[in-house]
Amino acid sequence: MNGTHRRTISEEYFSKERLAEHHFRSFNDFLNRGMQQVVDEKETIDTDIGDKEGQEPVYVELGDVRVVTPRVREADGSEELLYPQEARLRNITYSAPVFMEMSIVKGGEEEEERVVDTTETKVGRMPIMVGSDKCNIAGFSDEELIDIGEDPADPGGYFLVNGSERVLMTSEDLAPNKILAEYDSKYGDEIQVAKTFSQRRGYRALVLCERGRDGLLEVSFPSVSGSINFVTLVRALGLESDEEIVHRVSDDPEIVKYMLENLEEADVQTTEEAIETLGKRVASGQGKNYQLKRANYVIDRYLLPHLHEEGVPDEDVRINKAFYLCRMAEACFELALQRRDSDDKDHYANKRLKVSGDLMTDLFRTALNKLARDVKYQLERANMRNRQLSVNTVVRSDVLTERLEHPIATGNWVGGRSGVSQLVDRTDFMGVLSHLRRLRSPLSRSQPHFEARDLHATQWGRICPSETPEGPNCGLVKNFAQAMELTQNIEDEQGLKRELASMGVEGIPGLESTTRTPADD
Repeated sequence: MNGTHRRTISEEYFSKERLAEHHFRSFNDFLNRGMQQVVDEKETIDTDIGDKEGQEPVYVELGDVRVVTPRVREADGSEELLYPQEARLRNITYSAPVFMEMSIVKGGEEEEERVVDTTETKVGRMPIMVGSDKCNIAGFSDEELIDIGEDPADPGGYFLVNGSERVLMTSEDLAPNKILAEYDSKYGDEIQVAKTFSQRRGYRALVLCERGRDGLLEVSFPSVSGSINFVTLVRALGLESDEEIVHRVSDDPEIVKYMLENLEEADVQTTEEAIETLGKRVASGQGKNYQLKRANYVIDRYLLPHLHEEGVPDEDVRINKAFYLCRMAEACFELALQRRDSDDKDHYANKRLKVSGDLMTDLFRTALNKLARDVKYQLERANMRNRQLSVNTVVRSDVLTERLEHPIATGNWVGGRSGVSQLVDRTDFMGVLSHLRRLRSPLSRSQPHFEARDLHATQWGRICPSETPEGPNCGLVKNFAQAMELTQNIEDEQGLKRELASMGVEGIPGLESTTRTPADD
């Protein structure tokens, strides 16, 4: 390709103002799809009304959520459209009202359910990204932007909170729901570990399957102190016979030999015994019934949460979890037999990036939970005073607003992370573009982390090889390459399942009723 063609393509590419495109695409997806998804997950707000004798149960049903464009409420009570430059000059937040359909429902159990009050109410204000679909200047021509005091060359992609321009830093993380096998760094090649960050609805659980020096497999996961014998856990999940456990791990003779060692050392033989053993671990000193209940709760809730699917029976989910653990065990054995190399954590196939929309989803989820707790409190209080229950009187919109604005203003995000939002670097135009395309690693900068700071072959075409700070942040704070395109993770599971079915893959869960043949496509 000669220089003229290269220049033409480059000019065409950058004339589309794509330098903050990844922020816009992600934030627009959050507004159009992500917010509603979080509300649908929550579904209802339950209350304690109805626990006492003679009281009807009351709960709140959540419906559609929508965001309008940024407005400002003046002192006389009127609402006007707000433009970014006005927000900067007046030191106010560039945010838009959020409306949600809510219904107060009475009854249930003995009595028939009936809706007491249903209305669309303002639940708070959402900071809006400058240049996104909901921004008031989206689609303006250069002349129109100049007329209202905006800079036509400004790339957007940041928020305005109390007049300050804040950009959300794209953060790098290990890929969730993927098995990574490696040697334990403390003990060299003696201990093999397969781990997965199981993530669902904002909850992230680290599940480890470890093969110790004695060759025995142990699994550790949240809410259980220490580790649990692998065979005990898969038996608790419903894989009972020795033959089935071995077959699910591997049919390879050497791996079978390792598995037989584990089965010989097993303390339990049946699913009931396994759940009893687990119950003693998670609720020691409690009554037997409580122990069994707690053991079942722990394996359903905290073990590999990403395998939960709506409408799939618990028994099927547990079997899927057992199969997944067997796959982790196989990875450990393959590592021990040197059939595979340990996974490279710095390889970009094992990483995912959290952009503005993903970060805002995390924030909105916590803000909605806080709002739900407040609505529950207000409802119970109104009921105690025998007031009429209505949606508008129990929703306090500043609860959600505060939870959304404060983290963007300070950078202190949910989950204990700090420095997630930063003041836009306005030293010069290139500084702004560089800041919008910056990327940070969650690793501590006080540790050496030599491999994480090195250039990796998979960064070619994705990460700039030279733009990184000097000093403690070197290699941990990086920048996107100039023509990098970030793909959006759209979770169209049904589409993927249909595609697999059309290729001849059989037995895909949840697709039996809608399986299409290649002829249909």
